[in-house]
Amino acid sequence: MGKAAWIYAMAQTGVPTAPTICLTGRAWETLKTADVSSPIAAHWVATLFKLVQKGQKPPKLVVRTAAHTHLAGLARVRGAIDAPATDKDAIDVKKPLGRAIQRAFDSYKGGTPVWADESSSDFKDEQIVIVQAAFDQPVLQMQTRDTNTGMMGPLSVNGERALPEAFKGAAAQELCASLDQLAGTHMVCLTALSGKKVVFLSARPMQAPISAILEAACDRVARGIWTPRQAVSHVDPGRLPQLLHARLKGKKRASPLAVGMGVSPGAASGAIVFSAEDASRYQARGKDCILVSLETGPADIEGMQAANGILTARGGITSHAAVIARVTGKPCVSGVRSLVIDADKRTLQLGDRTLIQGAEMTIDGNSGEVYAGALPLNQPNIGGALGKLLDWADGSRTIEVRTNVETIEGAKTALSFGAEGIGLARSEHMFFSAERMVALRRMMFSQDLDDRMEALHGLVEYQANDYAQLFSVMEGRPITVRLFDPPLHEFLPRTEEEIEETAASLGLKIVDFERRLERMIEVNPMLGHRGCRLAISHPEILEMQIKALVAGAQAAIQTNDVPINLEIMVPFVSSSREVSWVRTHILALMEQLGVSPSESFKYSVGTMIELPRAAIRAGEIAKHVDFFSFGTNDLTQTTFGISRDDAPAFLAAYQRKKLYDGDPFVTIDKKGVGELIRTAIRRGRASNPDLKIGICGEHAGDPESLKFFAGLNVDYVSCSPFRIPIARLALAQAAI
Repeated sequence: MGKAAWIYAMAQTGVPTAPTICLTGRAWETLKTADVSSPIAAHWVATLFKLVQKGQKPPKLVVRTAAHTHLAGLARVRGAIDAPATDKDAIDVKKPLGRAIQRAFDSYKGGTPVWADESSSDFKDEQIVIVQAAFDQPVLQMQTRDTNTGMMGPLSVNGERALPEAFKGAAAQELCASLDQLAGTHMVCLTALSGKKVVFLSARPMQAPISAILEAACDRVARGIWTPRQAVSHVDPGRLPQLLHARLKGKKRASPLAVGMGVSPGAASGAIVFSAEDASRYQARGKDCILVSLETGPADIEGMQAANGILTARGGITSHAAVIARVTGKPCVSGVRSLVIDADKRTLQLGDRTLIQGAEMTIDGNSGEVYAGALPLNQPNIGGALGKLLDWADGSRTIEVRTNVETIEGAKTALSFGAEGIGLARSEHMFFSAERMVALRRMMFSQDLDDRMEALHGLVEYQANDYAQLFSVMEGRPITVRLFDPPLHEFLPRTEEEIEETAASLGLKIVDFERRLERMIEVNPMLGHRGCRLAISHPEILEMQIKALVAGAQAAIQTNDVPINLEIMVPFVSSSREVSWVRTHILALMEQLGVSPSESFKYSVGTMIELPRAAIRAGEIAKHVDFFSFGTNDLTQTTFGISRDDAPAFLAAYQRKKLYDGDPFVTIDKKGVGELIRTAIRRGRASNPDLKIGICGEHAGDPESLKFFAGLNVDYVSCSPFRIPIARLALAQAAI
């Protein structure tokens, strides 16, 4: 809505409004060549002279463009223009008024960005210039609402100075209230005094923090201006992370050392560390730190949780660092190609700057910017308005929102944000501690079955305790546990210390162990020995996981008397025979352990659809499962043939050259990946009408992708804890 529309709308409400003429580009082009006696010229002249009150002392005129905000290139406001003396002067482009109008129209074609599209058939109609009577007294800008609290004005713009007394009365309050009701957003309005009367001249939207926008939305509901559904539909879900994470304070700051991809929102500062161990040590001493690495892996998780933020040279929006950072609520910047790390000297280089371990650094996970030194931060402030808005959103939402977590702390955070279950608990993340990693590696490298079973028995005890706590915290809400998915390649010892430790646990000489290690290394592990392939080739691993799940569930029932709602998810399947084999073994193990479905212990078996073949053969697969959960991260990788960690090297160029509309790892590719999902759902439900459908990739926290999923009538989505408010609001908007 441009300024012309605001002027007209405010006049319709009865608010005193400055005499105004709005002129379109098409009308002006006709006027310039029209005869003075033509109908359009006669109408223009009559209207203009009515405005300037011909025959009396004519006021000066003001000319401005009607763009809703003054973008670069638009002509400045021209004031104090003499009124035309004759009918001919009113349309003469060489006279002051005509020159000002022509200049205003010409400015629409220039600047960046261009306000109106010249290629549009409506271009001439989209260009509007405003001609107004000027006032003798100075004009004043005022805000309709406070940009900090969201409360009603009038207020001076950005608190620069106090409003004059004449603008504090009921008339100014009524003007602000009327404009706020029309606009439904923070506005800056231009006003003047005519005698003692406050007159409206123009208005434009203004930026406000999301906290103020939420408070204003709730206030409009309280005033009866909006219904709760209208409040829900007016808030941008993509801005909610600003409430949940720290942000850089102020706008004036030094230039960043580098810019990468902001893959987990928020800002953090702290001392530079280069290893997970050092991050843990800093945390133990109560010091803030930023973990800096080429890339992160499973062994780094404890350090990532200890650090205040993460910076990596490689990776993108769905990289290991990004996913773990979002789960734990840590800011993360990835894909900083200029980052060079010297592990021996414990230094990093960004451009011509070299920083040593312990030096202060600040990262912004929103913009991807990296700064030297500790910059001041604004800490998050979650007010009651967000909770109120999300409660209203839940009243409209029909799709369940779950979370991707496997830790107790993560589960509690997710519940505080309104999670209705766990849609993805990655079982392998429970092995990421030094003691458990040794036991896992012992199992991996054991060639003696008894030794392997002994190692597995230890892992059962570890996992059972974790599951017991998780079941207890979730109190009967559904928990989808994904069976061991990543390739064993990811857990191989890499450092000399890890190799020595693993060899010692097996009672092997280093040289003998290294031979076994060589045989375990895969060329392309992400498409190798992983997911259901591990369960099929090593049934003892599947047995260990089922025993741990059952033991944990039984412990939770006995200790806390909580009902169990377990969903076991088989990952990385490509055929119905794979999932049938695994399901048969799961059910047999359940029977051996004396477990049968009951009110206190419900369980089901489903699969993750993350390969194109699985999506295409979904009808066959659906006959053997109770639910599908689409792993959109890997499904995007395997459909495009793009590694999510290497994509940043060329995705920006693809987007600049308009080869891709956006990053397919951020917003779902509707025509390719989306079509596979649509096909799989249709075929799956045709084969199994009771099939439950979920989405558990990172796309489940993207507002645009969520609109698409809502159109597919899925049963639930599952995202990182800090994206739950986004999903709740976006899904409600899709339903409205």
